[in-house]
Amino acid sequence: NTKKTSPSSFTYTVVRSDDEANAFVLPGNHIFVLTGLFRYARNEDDLAAILGHEMAHNVARHIGEKLSDTLLLQLLATLLCLSVDSSGTLSSIFLPAANVLYGLPNSREAESEADRIGIELAARACYDPRAAKRVFLAMKQEEDGLSSRIPEYLSTHPSHDCRISQLDDWLPQAIRTYKGDDYFGAPHRCQQVREDMAQARQAAAIASIDEKKKK
Repeated sequence: NTKKTSPSSFTYTVVRSDDEANAFVLPGNHIFVLTGLFRYARNEDDLAAILGHEMAHNVARHIGEKLSDTLLLQLLATLLCLSVDSSGTLSSIFLPAANVLYGLPNSREAESEADRIGIELAARACYDPRAAKRVFLAMKQEEDGLSSRIPEYLSTHPSHDCRISQLDDWLPQAIRTYKGDDYFGAPHRCQQVREDMAQARQAAAIASIDEKKKK
């Protein structure tokens, strides 16, 4: 259930919050990146992996699906109260249980789907999809140093080990796209694009230096 969405239809906002490593997307294709993520995203490819993941959530319509699921669970809880238990006791048990048994697994599935679609989007834009694995490995390394962590079955996201393992399965296809072997029959397409990007960065750096000299 995906729809055509152009990267140019998204807006990108960087929020200064060095203590929090997070990114999220809102309806209307508004992506927000908190600066704490730059502990793990050290170059353009890494950042593209993060942006591709967030874009994928809207491409796959995950926000709408989550809203529908939430409304359905709330409706079922209301019907339960009205027909069986007016005190609300059963409802207070039903909603948390439904979240663990239904809501959280669906959330983890959506995150995995966003990982898969995200590396493909990054590859099509000529960013190295292998960067996604580097980012998750950096996150896992930091997490491994923590004394406690949330069990995967109580988390909205798959574990880093799970995501890294899944990426190993998906990356060969994304790398073929990146190298041009499996994207509109254009071999070496990204080589020229990345050379142009490098020249653009160099020109921007020179312009920045010149601007500082004028001051």
